[in-house]
Amino acid sequence: MSSIDEKAKAVHEQGDQPTVKHADLALELIGNERVELTDEDSKRIRRKTDKVILAILVWVYFLQILDKSVLGYGATFGLQSDTGLHGNEYSLIGSIAPIAQLAWQPFSSFLIVKVPHRILMPTLCLGWGIAQASLAACHNFKSLMAARFFLGLFEAGCLPLFSIITSQWYRRAEQPVRIAAWYGTNGAATIIAAALSYGLAHIKSDLLRPWQIIFLFVGLITIVSAPFIYWKLDNDIPSARFLTEQEKAQAIERLRANQTGTGNRDFKFKHVWEAVLEPKTYLWIGMSMLLNVGASVTNTFGPLILNGLGFDKYTTSLLNMPFGAIQLLVILLASYLAQKARVKGFILAGFMLPVVAGLAILYALPRTHSVQGALIAGYYLLAFLFGGNPLIVTWIVGNTAGTTKKSTIMSLYNAASSAGNIVGPLLFNKKDAPAYHPGLRACLGIFIALVAVVLIQLANLVFLNKMQERKRVRNGKKAKMVDHSMQNHYDSIDKENVEEEAQNRLGDNAFLDMTDRENDEFVYIY
Repeated sequence: MSSIDEKAKAVHEQGDQPTVKHADLALELIGNERVELTDEDSKRIRRKTDKVILAILVWVYFLQILDKSVLGYGATFGLQSDTGLHGNEYSLIGSIAPIAQLAWQPFSSFLIVKVPHRILMPTLCLGWGIAQASLAACHNFKSLMAARFFLGLFEAGCLPLFSIITSQWYRRAEQPVRIAAWYGTNGAATIIAAALSYGLAHIKSDLLRPWQIIFLFVGLITIVSAPFIYWKLDNDIPSARFLTEQEKAQAIERLRANQTGTGNRDFKFKHVWEAVLEPKTYLWIGMSMLLNVGASVTNTFGPLILNGLGFDKYTTSLLNMPFGAIQLLVILLASYLAQKARVKGFILAGFMLPVVAGLAILYALPRTHSVQGALIAGYYLLAFLFGGNPLIVTWIVGNTAGTTKKSTIMSLYNAASSAGNIVGPLLFNKKDAPAYHPGLRACLGIFIALVAVVLIQLANLVFLNKMQERKRVRNGKKAKMVDHSMQNHYDSIDKENVEEEAQNRLGDNAFLDMTDRENDEFVYIY
């Protein structure tokens, strides 16, 4: 792709180095060139990206959820009695990982911008794999707390990193299903964790207890995956080994209409400040915390709630498999509807209503054999909450431009998620077993509040788009813009430039690492 390289070189020679230096790395590859690209080209590049980048994201996120979710199965197979846990100690062990994540988020947002993803992801994976395997060697409350702390520390950057990688490789219209693909491993991991726990717990060993075998097995799988991740992952589009030079330029061009950038190594404090001052940041934080209070309840206490319905420990493990299947289906359905309807807010609010119904059933019905089927149905309805996180993540990355700003907001989102995971287990005390009425009552109010926050954010984004329209008019551009990034088929943004003056050519801001507020061409999505 010599012509593209020559263009990039010309940009340097023309004295535009300061702009290139603080812009996306992609700008150094294509300069001011508009690369010719058809819908077929876009689909071919997307398929190649799916085979490498998406496949890695799916596998690694699956490992992260698997490592996180087996704690509940450890409790089912004797963890609490073998390690002498009493009172709220099991709850604290469930909460210490998100506490570590919460503490590490400021560093996480910095590392995601500054450290190449090919280095960062396998390092995080290796770290939490070692921590997970170390849980098998723990025999008391203190050692369990230490191992779970480091597990949370290395997992802290996972969701923000994966979200940013998705936004830097895919068009906004493609992001909901891709995020659902890796986030949907929540359901797959629940199914696999249940099956693994059931099978591994039947292993007869004089040296290891069933929960130790479970922890050691999943930890070792994660450890051996780290070198493979380093071998296959690429940092960004300009360094992609699976694309030709021509395809790299086309891969960058097809993301122009996103107006969210393709990656930058400069950590910009003005982006952090902008994120901190925006009301929509705090609405994202509110959504994340409220939603993940409920998510932590199903991860940590799901098996115990089922056990409280009168089933033995082996049946409890198997009954979580349908719950995982529902999670997976809900995540894929929610993201598919969001991609087709191009409206995330109403779909997100709608998917929270079955969760409210499920909590109401678990709260209202007695723990008797005659209503066991209804209680299981109520528990399974809680799986609808897992459709929320991928929609919120898609909503955030689609509505945030600038690498540092995006990293900051996703780290704040993950911090709020961690806070929800801290609060969630603490709502459920062992003395309230098997009904856990106080915790269920609190969760019921939390999800009703979540629906209200989603609707407020929706109204806020409509207002922000009106402000963007007024800004474009002041800058001599058309008020209304066609959002080509949200169309199902690739369509060049240059079609919008037919009626524009040369100095107002749309799309020139796309790779300058501008924030959504700085870029008057940015269109917020609902």
